[in-house]
Amino acid sequence: MKLTIGNFYVKDIVFGDELSYKDGVLTINKEEALAFVKEDERITEADLYIAKPGDKIRLCPVKEAIEPRVRPDGKGIFPGYTTDLRQAGEGTVHALKNTSVLVVGRHWGGFQDGLIDMSGPGQKLTYFGGLQNIVLVADTNEEFERYEQQKMNDALRRAGHKLAEYFAACVKDLQPEEEEVYELGSIRNRGEEVEKLPSVVYVMQPQSQMEAMGYNDLLYGWDLNHFLPTLMHPNEIFDGCIVSGSFMPCSSKWSTYDFQNTPNIKALYREHGKTINFLGIIMSNLNVALLQKERASQFVANLAVQVGADAAVVAEEGYGNPDADFIGTIVALEDAGVKVIGVTNESVGRDGAGQPFVALDEKCDAIVSCGNVGELIELPPMETVLGELEALGRDGNSGGWDYDEKLGPSVREDGSIIMENNGLFCSDQVVGWSTKQMMDY
Repeated sequence: MKLTIGNFYVKDIVFGDELSYKDGVLTINKEEALAFVKEDERITEADLYIAKPGDKIRLCPVKEAIEPRVRPDGKGIFPGYTTDLRQAGEGTVHALKNTSVLVVGRHWGGFQDGLIDMSGPGQKLTYFGGLQNIVLVADTNEEFERYEQQKMNDALRRAGHKLAEYFAACVKDLQPEEEEVYELGSIRNRGEEVEKLPSVVYVMQPQSQMEAMGYNDLLYGWDLNHFLPTLMHPNEIFDGCIVSGSFMPCSSKWSTYDFQNTPNIKALYREHGKTINFLGIIMSNLNVALLQKERASQFVANLAVQVGADAAVVAEEGYGNPDADFIGTIVALEDAGVKVIGVTNESVGRDGAGQPFVALDEKCDAIVSCGNVGELIELPPMETVLGELEALGRDGNSGGWDYDEKLGPSVREDGSIIMENNGLFCSDQVVGWSTKQMMDY
């Protein structure tokens, strides 16, 4: 399977008369783009903004991030979701790099939504603070969700996914500035030099804990709550087969942008044929009931053994209850003779003294930490807020609060905030973006 990603590097974004891309400048006709968004009758109000690195802009509540992409062959970029089902992972995709479409709630947030700063000390805390962002700020008629802590955000998220393809259409017929080629053939018959290297699989555990449909990550449009672990080609992940859901405290989330660009997969690709034999992806899920967790772990281990894996990298989207899936899968793999490195964040409380996972096992002796979800963060006021900052404390955001006896409100009268890392948009970056480091004191 061979996938070519043709890259166009966005240096600036401006509003203008027509949608176009030239010399690194993406021009957007704002009125036409908003008319496209409002074709969905659920969208009651919408506006578009541009947020660049260094702008004194705070975004909250952020719900989704997507890289703008288009396929020159006319096939949709999210098969089974925004377009007809097709096999992902083959052919050519054109991508607008250094930019994302961010979806922000105009009024209402929830515990799965997050915050992004484009400047100041908070800019470096999320990957998206360093991108040229097209920001959709919108509201919907989904009244039943407005005062619920947990929201599907379906209309808003779909609007973002469709906009990402809409904006990228301007480079559909252009010659890319650079091409990335990802090709990985059959697991068998790779040649003696490759097959003598340690064989490695990447185990992904996207969020799928909600038994009610509409909240979980989707694979080819299929809710991952109804899923059993499956062997997949890494190119499928790059090519839009999976989209982010609307569940999980926000620092732990994997946005659709993260799936489209998963650095951990790219790193395994780079080492293929050099230091490892990269076998592919075991796509798993995260469950609620213990029996479901044990079943998934067993499937993962069986698949790894059948494809001849010597080692695995296991990454989970989330913490708390999902830790049982994460730890259980590592133990099952180790019991099957597969050596494992785990990648996740941890929840050790505001003082850093708590137990990092809800489940532990002595066989889990190689885990990469991507940060503490409970770490307290203070940020100064920002000149402009896109969205509604009050949502951080008012609507059950996992990192904010209405009032704390010791710390007061999360959102202060002067616009400064105190919050837990939990509420920063996709900040822990278990997929491989993380710029954090461990320090010994």
